[in-house]
Amino acid sequence: MSFPFSSNHCQVQSFFSDSTQTRQLGNLFSSRSFCHQKPAMASSSAGNPPPISTISSLPKRFEFSPDSPPKISLSTDQYKHCSEALHFFKEKLRTPERIAQEFACLQANRITPSQMARICKVALDGVNVNKNRYLDVVPFDQNRVVLNPCKDYRPSARGYINASFITTSSSDNISQFIATQGPLPHTYEDFWEMIIQHHCPVIVMLTRLVDNYKTVKCGNYFQAEDGPRDFGNISIVTKWIKNSDTSLLLRNLKVGYKEEFSCKLCAPSDENKGSGCTGTAEEHPMNVLHIQYPEWPDHGVPNDTIAVREIFKRVYHVPPSLGPIVVHCSAGIGRTGTYCTIHNTVQRILFGDMSALDIAKTVAIFRSQRIGMVQTMDQYIFCYVAIVDELEDLISEMNS
Repeated sequence: MSFPFSSNHCQVQSFFSDSTQTRQLGNLFSSRSFCHQKPAMASSSAGNPPPISTISSLPKRFEFSPDSPPKISLSTDQYKHCSEALHFFKEKLRTPERIAQEFACLQANRITPSQMARICKVALDGVNVNKNRYLDVVPFDQNRVVLNPCKDYRPSARGYINASFITTSSSDNISQFIATQGPLPHTYEDFWEMIIQHHCPVIVMLTRLVDNYKTVKCGNYFQAEDGPRDFGNISIVTKWIKNSDTSLLLRNLKVGYKEEFSCKLCAPSDENKGSGCTGTAEEHPMNVLHIQYPEWPDHGVPNDTIAVREIFKRVYHVPPSLGPIVVHCSAGIGRTGTYCTIHNTVQRILFGDMSALDIAKTVAIFRSQRIGMVQTMDQYIFCYVAIVDELEDLISEMNS
């Protein structure tokens, strides 16, 4: 599926120039309000992922393969749902002015600087300000990810990390997300602590470390090709690396506390009696799949949807019960919000939730959980195009 993207992307400039917090916030938000009411804020409490019945159980080990992901076989009902959705979205793409109006309404309902100051108090506290890559992209207090314990022991830090729980459904079948910024050097340990504490099996990285203008977009928190790499009391080890045909860079990482790497026992036995090791899943390094897509430009869209859809195909087969999928770009809203929208929409359609056809509502819900999710018109249109391409793929594979 192709669609003519404009050459001038609708860029939000707030990340780059202004030096003070007030000017940054003022440049990003509009106080205009029309079209729809502002979406209600997410109801999940700070530090707690959305309620999923299986999320609190011990995480099961999941082995990742560098091979191509298995095809998604559709049931009769899934084929019907995909066909209906494909027809709907194709019709929508024939009237791009309707899509433009949807995005205009979303933009008109952005929160104001004064609202943000009220609902992002922890992020903007003096002890946490330097943990934010951009002062105008911070998590809301009530659905932020909380680290407990946290290396920053100061009470006012309150386990802060610039990361937000993102969801549209409490269904066990639908992936939940953590949307976060590209880690800063002094937040690497916090990032990996989040991965361990919330049992995150997959990290989707949608940015380069440095862009074509030599601007640092993300810190190098993940490369560990030359042996173990330590972040405080946390170690990561690379098990394998693969470059996919679609320009994705795949890494299978072992992540855990240092003492877990020193334990060679995998299960309770006579050998480990008295050692303190019980062999439970929480006491050994996690398997984490790190997927990097470096060719997605900041504020822009890829030239095609193939790589984005390969990410979806790989992540689709990871049981949502393992834990939330971590998605980040640089700020953790534009490319991040776009991928989350594509993944969430296709997945919900496959499970028969046809309310997923309302992409504007999905983005509005995501924006009620993290500011500015899906930043530009081009990214919003790209959601439609990628979803159509994936539905066509699923249906054509079924027909063949």
